[in-house]
Amino acid sequence: MNAITVAAVGTAVGLTVAVAMEPWARFLHGSVWHGALWSVHRSHHTRRKGRFETNDVLSATHAPVAALLIMIGCNLHGLGAAVTLGFGAGMTAFGVAYVVLHDGLVHGRLPVTFLNRLHFFRRIRDAHAVHHARGSAPFGFFSGPRELTRARSRQQLARESYAPARRRNGA
Repeated sequence: MNAITVAAVGTAVGLTVAVAMEPWARFLHGSVWHGALWSVHRSHHTRRKGRFETNDVLSATHAPVAALLIMIGCNLHGLGAAVTLGFGAGMTAFGVAYVVLHDGLVHGRLPVTFLNRLHFFRRIRDAHAVHHARGSAPFGFFSGPRELTRARSRQQLARESYAPARRRNGA
């Protein structure tokens, strides 16, 4: 396999994994962290004392896996190297984006307030604020704005479905 093909496979795997990390993180957040690991995650929903919170352990669990995949990939050749490095790089890319936007922009733990200039990032910030206010959905971070839009659409549809016929017809 030539170098260009290996690079293309690695890039494709990396991008796919970076995107796939959002539904994985959403599942973990909603089903595990707000479930069995609530005793650890609770620290994220209370006022932080100091620079770190117990919940940081949950976010950091994927970093050693990504680093190990990258190290293994560096010792392989061909397709195996491309796939392994791609997995590690995709996990890392998601993790960096998450830390910058979640810990930095949303919770002010990094000096990145300039990111508020971007509309989509403000929508992510606002959706996460809804999560903290309610302690429930949206559980996705990057998909949080979409989750809220879908939930509001379902609520609107439910209200209209139960509305008297004369109100739906504008009479």
